[in-house]
Amino acid sequence: MTRRFGRRMIALLLAPLLTGCSIGDVRRPPPDRAAPSPRPPATAPTPSPPAPGVELREVRVPVGKGYDFPYVEFVTAERAYALFSSCPTRSTARDCPAVLYATVDGGRSWRRLVLPRLVAENPQLYAVPEVLALLAEPHGWYTSTDGGRTFAHTAQAPVAWRAAQGRYQIDEATGRVVRWAGPRATPLPAQPPVSAPHGIVEARGLLVVAGVDGGRPYAAVSTDRGSTWQRTPVPVPDGEVGVLRPMVGPDGEARLVGWPPDRTGFPSLWRYLGRWVPVAATGHPARAASVVPLTTGRFAVNGPDGVGVVADGRYGPLDWPVTPEHHLTMLADGTLAGRAPDEVLLATGPVGDRRWVRVVLAPA
Repeated sequence: MTRRFGRRMIALLLAPLLTGCSIGDVRRPPPDRAAPSPRPPATAPTPSPPAPGVELREVRVPVGKGYDFPYVEFVTAERAYALFSSCPTRSTARDCPAVLYATVDGGRSWRRLVLPRLVAENPQLYAVPEVLALLAEPHGWYTSTDGGRTFAHTAQAPVAWRAAQGRYQIDEATGRVVRWAGPRATPLPAQPPVSAPHGIVEARGLLVVAGVDGGRPYAAVSTDRGSTWQRTPVPVPDGEVGVLRPMVGPDGEARLVGWPPDRTGFPSLWRYLGRWVPVAATGHPARAASVVPLTTGRFAVNGPDGVGVVADGRYGPLDWPVTPEHHLTMLADGTLAGRAPDEVLLATGPVGDRRWVRVVLAPA
């Protein structure tokens, strides 16, 4: 499972930025919904007592013998896709065709989607609210903008997927900031004074670009959509920074998360309050794996030593149903998600009164 997640990240980092291209009209016709479906329906949720305070949504679906747990990608609290593609007991991809499911009710029920190519080496699933993309090596990419009803094929990373990552992005090939408009990306005429940008976000009318040079953090902001830029000094932390990610809190506040070079130590944190202000985390553990910004300048941090919150200058443990295996992210609709190899946790509501849902999808 770790190898699969690693290859997913490598594929995204190496995908070139496509500009001035359009997706070819290589689309499958939508399925005939008047005809009886040859696919067996998903089974009802398996009875299983949920943990206290956590709603359990557990479903088993018929995918055939030998399949492992799927890779599940939630894009909102209600919509998700699941790709079954790992068969530990089978030796070749032909013996293990990929199977794709979707849910629009938060994992209470799942329906099987028709894939344009079932057999591929190491198939990969990527999803955002507007786009579903499948990488089917060595055949290329299959992209859907209608929830998986139809797919378009491209040999390279699809423009629709690249454009869906945000209006402003960093061109991986050139390191320049570009603005997407429809299927085309155009470099901004004025580039931020950050020599090696790692990311860009929009926060409360600001464009924020951040990066690292020689182990030191740097950032710049623009108040006029990138026409001009202002360098904003980032207080240097005690240790070296290897990766600096700009983020946006649920309240729209700009944040920075600076990971050490080994990407396993506890990160440095900053808030933008007209200037970058370091966020102290007294008592924090030595290691961390994922960080999510919360409201009022707080951060949720998960890692080998458990999940906790950084608030008021201190780190403290959280009584969340999260294990060290869960990777924390914030979905497009503000839902907190924790993805583990065999389940996904979803949480809505304020920090002290979150409603938790545990979603488990498994082969029947």
